[in-house]
Amino acid sequence: MNTPHASTSLQTRCCIVGGGPAGMMLGFLLARQGVEVLVLEKHADFLRDFRGDTIHPSTLEVMYELGLLDEFLSRPHQQTQTVSLVVGGTTLKLADFSHLPTHCKFITFMPQWDFLDFLADHARAYPHFHLRMQAEVIALIEEKGRVVGVRASTPEGPLDVRSDLVVGADGRHSIVRERAGLQVMDIGAPMDVLWMRVSKLPGDPSQLLGRIEAWQMLVMIDRGQYWQCAYLIPKGSLETLKREGLAAFRSKLAGLAPFLGERVGELQSWDDIKLLTVVVDRLKQWFKPGLLCIGDAAHAMSPAGGVGINLAIQDAVATANILGASLKVGPVEIEELALVQKRREWPTRMTQGLQVLLQNRLIDPVLTSRGPVSAPWIIRWLAQWPLFRRIPARLIGVGFRPEHVR
Repeated sequence: MNTPHASTSLQTRCCIVGGGPAGMMLGFLLARQGVEVLVLEKHADFLRDFRGDTIHPSTLEVMYELGLLDEFLSRPHQQTQTVSLVVGGTTLKLADFSHLPTHCKFITFMPQWDFLDFLADHARAYPHFHLRMQAEVIALIEEKGRVVGVRASTPEGPLDVRSDLVVGADGRHSIVRERAGLQVMDIGAPMDVLWMRVSKLPGDPSQLLGRIEAWQMLVMIDRGQYWQCAYLIPKGSLETLKREGLAAFRSKLAGLAPFLGERVGELQSWDDIKLLTVVVDRLKQWFKPGLLCIGDAAHAMSPAGGVGINLAIQDAVATANILGASLKVGPVEIEELALVQKRREWPTRMTQGLQVLLQNRLIDPVLTSRGPVSAPWIIRWLAQWPLFRRIPARLIGVGFRPEHVR
């Protein structure tokens, strides 16, 4: 397959739209099986700030099965074996990954662009893998009720890609699922997230910090040189926060994480604070003839638990396992596409159900509280017992129905 230098057409077995975790992993796995695959990514690089960075034991297990784990972990990253939450001044140790039945018994934090670069570097070792940057898909090509390709905009001009299968892995605002007319079920989320970064000093706490007070929730992720901070707000309330002023917002941060001190002053304007509009939804049907959606394009996840990336990776592994052999020789039947949804829909529903439960029972009451907050007594009691910590560790670190590379 030749890369075009002008307006032209290409032919491939599988065209993957979106170079995020789901798209890159699927492209790598299919090329590894000998399937001709082209990944289209609309940006010029993977350097998107404030993407999710959590790589859970389930994904690390996939890297182990691919023989890439040691090399992957040689790249700069941080690890945590526990998850703690500070609620109303009380520290609760909620998850301990040290007992998981995986090779890595910890969560890894690595900038997503490093993760994607790693996958791309190894995928290029296979002659059947092709990655086209700055190729933004704008339409689907359909013939006789079947999707047979995509039309993309590139710096060199229009590009038509004909393929036996189009995979939409282009995230929660998927153009593929929109153009395909697939029905989206909005599950809802009561919050949005403000992302920002604050420098890290050697004396700062080292573990993942979740801090909850009345009206406020803050999660701090150690990125080595700085903290990546997620401040949860009631959905649609950013403008109210802005009217209160940046100084008032900085005071809220300092109140939640006093050790930051004057470093909150590094947030010099609202441009330093990025809004993530939280969406929780899923497709009623993930496919139509010639097309399949996976990852956030099929099911946008809440940031609760940081499981979105890992669920997308599991989708990619299942898709390669189920469709790889058929794609080597031609188009896949719609019944095979249905098998992917059947395999992955149950873990998606279960995970989203837990996220909604967490949103409704913890996040929403905190964000609307007008008085002191504390964790429910049952959580405070259970958190005292090390055995209990294995349950959330299993749900977060491994999830429902983990996939394995064939």
